[in-house]
Amino acid sequence: MILFSLANASVLGQNPSWRFRSTSATERALQYQAGQKIHGFTVKEVFTVPDLFLTAVKLTHDNTGAQYLHAARDDKNNLFSVQFRTTPMDDTGVPHILEHTVLCGSQKYPCRDPFFKMLNRSLSTFMNAFTASDYTMYPFSTQNGKDFQNLLSVYLDAVFFPCLRELDFWQEGWRLENENPTDPASPLAFKGVVFNEMKGAFSDNERVYAQHLQNKLFPDHTYGVVSGGEPLAIPDLTWEQLKHFHATHYHPSNARFFTYGDLPLEQHLEQIQEEALSRFERTEPDTAVPSQPIWDQPREDHVTCSPDAMSPDPAKQNTLCMSFLLGDITDTFESFTLSLLSSLMISGPNSPFYKALIEPKIGSDFSSVVGYDGSTKEASFSIGLQGMAEEDIPKVKQIIVQTIDEIIANGFEEERIEAQLHKIEIQMKHQSTSFGLSLASYIASCWNHDGDPVQLLKISDSVTQFRQALKDNPRFLQEKVLHYFKNNTHRLTLSMSPDEAYLEKQTKSEKEKLQKKIKALSESDKKEIYEKGLELLSVQSQTQDASCLPALKVSDIEPTISVTPVVMDTAGGVPVQYCEQPTNGMVYFRAVCSLNTLPEDLKPYVPLFCSVITRMGCGRLDYRQQAQQMELKTGGMSVSTSVHPDHSNMDMYEQGVLLSSSCLERNLPDMFHLWSEIFNSPHFDDEERLRVLVMMSAQELANGISYSGHMYAMTRAARSLTPTGELNETFGGMEQVRGGWAMEIFRPVYIFCLRYMTTCGYLDRCAVNTTPQKVADAAGQLDHFISGVASNKKDRRPVRPDIAETSGPAHFKPCQMKTFFPMPFPVNFVSHCIRTVPFTHEDYARDPNSVQTLAAFRKGVDWARSGAFTQQDIDEAKLSVFSAVDSPVAPSDKGMGRFLTGITDELKQAHRERLFAVTSKNIVDVAGRYLGIGQRTCGVAVLGPENDTIRKDPSWVVK
Repeated sequence: MILFSLANASVLGQNPSWRFRSTSATERALQYQAGQKIHGFTVKEVFTVPDLFLTAVKLTHDNTGAQYLHAARDDKNNLFSVQFRTTPMDDTGVPHILEHTVLCGSQKYPCRDPFFKMLNRSLSTFMNAFTASDYTMYPFSTQNGKDFQNLLSVYLDAVFFPCLRELDFWQEGWRLENENPTDPASPLAFKGVVFNEMKGAFSDNERVYAQHLQNKLFPDHTYGVVSGGEPLAIPDLTWEQLKHFHATHYHPSNARFFTYGDLPLEQHLEQIQEEALSRFERTEPDTAVPSQPIWDQPREDHVTCSPDAMSPDPAKQNTLCMSFLLGDITDTFESFTLSLLSSLMISGPNSPFYKALIEPKIGSDFSSVVGYDGSTKEASFSIGLQGMAEEDIPKVKQIIVQTIDEIIANGFEEERIEAQLHKIEIQMKHQSTSFGLSLASYIASCWNHDGDPVQLLKISDSVTQFRQALKDNPRFLQEKVLHYFKNNTHRLTLSMSPDEAYLEKQTKSEKEKLQKKIKALSESDKKEIYEKGLELLSVQSQTQDASCLPALKVSDIEPTISVTPVVMDTAGGVPVQYCEQPTNGMVYFRAVCSLNTLPEDLKPYVPLFCSVITRMGCGRLDYRQQAQQMELKTGGMSVSTSVHPDHSNMDMYEQGVLLSSSCLERNLPDMFHLWSEIFNSPHFDDEERLRVLVMMSAQELANGISYSGHMYAMTRAARSLTPTGELNETFGGMEQVRGGWAMEIFRPVYIFCLRYMTTCGYLDRCAVNTTPQKVADAAGQLDHFISGVASNKKDRRPVRPDIAETSGPAHFKPCQMKTFFPMPFPVNFVSHCIRTVPFTHEDYARDPNSVQTLAAFRKGVDWARSGAFTQQDIDEAKLSVFSAVDSPVAPSDKGMGRFLTGITDELKQAHRERLFAVTSKNIVDVAGRYLGIGQRTCGVAVLGPENDTIRKDPSWVVK
């Protein structure tokens, strides 16, 4: 769906008991009036959005024409973002390299890398920057008003007055440098942060395909180039071109400012005017993106990629996709309609394309680009398959065309349309902690092309208009399919196949590019390159003076945690935790089922079992009907593995599966009825359905490695250190990816797991988060549910309601292990893990890694043991740690730490006090005891290209 996950930690709902302020932020914002002048800005429009509990104020800067939108909402997690329309016309990656380089110091804050240094001088809940195809955005969020002003000052100076030093361009973009910068005789090589980043991106087949698809569907302007940078084109960019791009694109006349939260708007406007906009005059930026000229006939194209070593079926590695150009995204209602239409066409087992493409098992899953995409000026829709044989390509083309004809003939069931509208209602009511960021991302593309962000926020208006259009014309959606798909000549069919020599060709092209560059160099050029390399090395190794940067003090941190009251009770003999929260008409349910008695040899299959158990059908519902009911009555139902170490003993842990679901209050009985059916009468006789789900899971795991390489490396490195680490590797590490689940193995295991779950899998405990008014009803419904499933269970063992049941392998012994996984990537994912102490141990708060990683200079363990750090370093590390500890928690997740891990508010407060009390002596002591040679048990893991040095070293295990 188009809609973002509408989110926030402190939406107050409609219950006045949740209101903490006498005048809310939304009410204050309503006092502004169109035409009002404030700090160089003029108010254009003020409007309320009741569905999202916000008041929006739209303004324009008088002098420069900069656009501004403020969303006032009673949320402490305030957000700022500024975005520029950045429309490159070549593949050099200039907007991406510029995004990196502006963060390397500015006029007011000339120290190198002020962004990284602000991470530990701030309590930010989010800090980042990213480059899209046609805009670059710089967002941050924080719950602290003083911190907001500090970060705003750094961000404004970075984007409008960056240093853009040549050395920074070499470091972040690209440079020629000796492989060993201190040895002038070593060969020259391409280096640079963005250069290496994009080499990694272009080694991922899904990203390669998505990039080609966009470039070829929109060939005539900025979308025809690689905004992030094509590795072989990046070395064509000059420092002068970078500075020119900044001058023409990073100007207030080309900027859109967005602020969100409960801080006063005037304060933001005054600071932005004083620190940045007052120094500019209006320009007429030439950055608009023209409409893509429409083709008079469809096109076909083909690209290649590297073979996937992790593919479930090596003979099936082809991808085919049809992509259609749609309408302009600034037409809000048309975009809403096409996005909803896309969901009806492809989402879930009831959709026409799922039935036509996935169920015949021609391929392993939909193509990596699928559905509606509104990130470009004109939207697109894509449909296709990956993991298929080359000979099936003509058949897939034919199926896509036939399915479009069938949709035009038959339309969609009313119940499916209602399920999509219900999903939108859930998205509007559900609150997560990053509402401001979700909102900024949601409006970015449309606003970037001068669409009205105000209209985008009025989601209920679009729903009403959609219902009316359908009422007026029952064939409304079918006519859209006819217009945009059947009769659309701007259609691209793109196929991709593996080429055994793909990486070899890439390496050869890079060598040729390098040789061409080197050939043009004189001896004095080479000498200058060597000297510049030494200069950069020298600058990088200098201790930076960050004293120019603003910083919070440790005294700015709240001394006590915000207590989350919970009520412990039982239902049907099962412990239940109730947490009353302003959930805006939603109910959130979780339950943990123990895996303590599941045989060890079946543990590797648990994640796959979790992924299919809610998708096979249950009771009187086949899997299609079950999916329909879940969409109509819930915000989703999922089962996942749950492994949590004991908070006071690293060799003890709880293992189980976690049931999670949510629903609107009115649908609570339906949600529990669906869970009852899954427990009491799950289906396991549809072997074809099971085969489809297993194939899709295997494909998702294979696709995920390059995206989550560091996560896999960390999980593997921790495997040999604790029993929890070992189980995490089994459930979610490389062992899971390499499982190669054959159906003949999995089906009997699945049936066993099902029987285990529905007869022995104890519901150990449950949790419900909802509004105070709904608790009694929820308790009654939960009691009915548990009574209904308990009849199938063995006698229940008593469980203390506030303690997580733990177990630990009797023979587990921590040991050193180094593991290498050869992968077809040009980049390495590396992790080094050390066994330390559990949460309640006094040394847990003194983990030197925080200081080691985030302090002003990083010299590793020796530096930590030497105590060569200042009180400022320690204070900065504390700010960084507390920024994570105090990150906002959504109403749906309040009390979940206690429920899942047994860590109570009292334990958290004790941990907090230990953090405040950490001294230099504590850190030196802990570094010596846990990180000293011979005193640390560590694990190392590397995922990356072939490495002869590792293969020859007998201390490594090569997989």
